[in-house]
This record gives sequence, C-alpha cells and structure tokens, in this order.
Amino acid sequence: MNITEPSWKAYLIVSTDPVFTPEQCQKIIEVGKAEKNVDALIGSGKKVGPHKKKDLSVRQSKIAWLPFSKLTWMYQIIEHWMHLVNNKHMGFDVLKIGENAQYTTYTKKGHYNWHTDIQIHMGQSPPVRKMSMITLLNDPKEFKGGELEIFAAPKKISLKQGHAVFFASFVGHRSLPVTQGTKISMPIWFNGQPYR
Repeated sequence: MNITEPSWKAYLIVSTDPVFTPEQCQKIIEVGKAEKNVDALIGSGKKVGPHKKKDLSVRQSKIAWLPFSKLTWMYQIIEHWMHLVNNKHMGFDVLKIGENAQYTTYTKKGHYNWHTDIQIHMGQSPPVRKMSMITLLNDPKEFKGGELEIFAAPKKISLKQGHAVFFASFVGHRSLPVTQGTKISMPIWFNGQPYR
C-alpha cells in the first residue's frame, strides 16, 4: 500500500501577491526602529546564559519584537495569510499566532546560517512552531545579497517588498550574507499542537 501526501500539499510557498503595501511596510519599520533592537542570539531558552549565546559565525543581525498592541492591523493581515496558505497548501491542524513577529535588520555581512525554527527537544518550546513566514519590509534595491535558501529547494529566494515566503518550520533554511546596504525582514511563526 502506497502512502502519499495530497497533490495540493507543499511545504514552501512564495506569495505572488504582496502581503503588505510599501506604505504598510514603512509603518511596520517605524515601529520596529522604535523598539529595543538587540544582537540576535542562537540557542534555546529566553535569556542569555548557558542555552542562549551570541555567535557571529552563525548569526549576525539585530532584532526587536513587534508588540501586538501597536500593530493590531498588521497581525490581522498576517492571520488572514496564515489561514489562506495553511488551508490551500500545508494542511496543518489548527494554527494560531502564538508569538510576536520579529523585526530583523541585516547590515553588511549580516546573515543567519543553516537552522530550523523549531527545537530538537520539543519539551523546550511549547506550543510547537509549525509554519514560518518571512516578509521583506524594505525595497530590495536598498541592499545586495541576503537571499534566503531553503534546504533542498533548487534556487535562492529573493522577495519583493511586502511579499512573503511561507515554509514548514522544521525545514532547514539560511539567510545568506548581505554584501551591501541593509535588509529588513519580519519573521513570524504559527504554532499548533505537538506532532503525533
């Protein structure tokens, strides 16, 4: 007996329509700049310590967290896209926005090496991240490099401003180094029940 996935199912989707207009992207950028921007860390856990550390050979960027209270309209748009992509392509059980979106800036040499968006030890990260979404907030003319690579995907992904890529959070991916200018992106994760 062959067990196959449905023909409509895909774990990598790039939006053909913009998720946000350039004006909306600018509003998000203004909020992101106003929040506390810190060096991105690697590892698990909530605090700097034995489980979380700074390692510029793996990850070099600044991050801030975008409050729900300041961007209610943005989270409503994101929730719409979460349901649209999940229902048409990924088919996970009930998903929800369980975390703030991350405002990420990559300047020259900024990158994030191969990683997944879930922990290997699932008990450390409830609820489980199932689908990831990364939106490009600024105009791609403002930087060079910084393409997204998805493990086993045939090409580098370069987004237009306001467009997004969606993928299963367990899929390996990396952001290649920015060679010029500043790239501003916004990752967010959609959570669900543990895998069975």
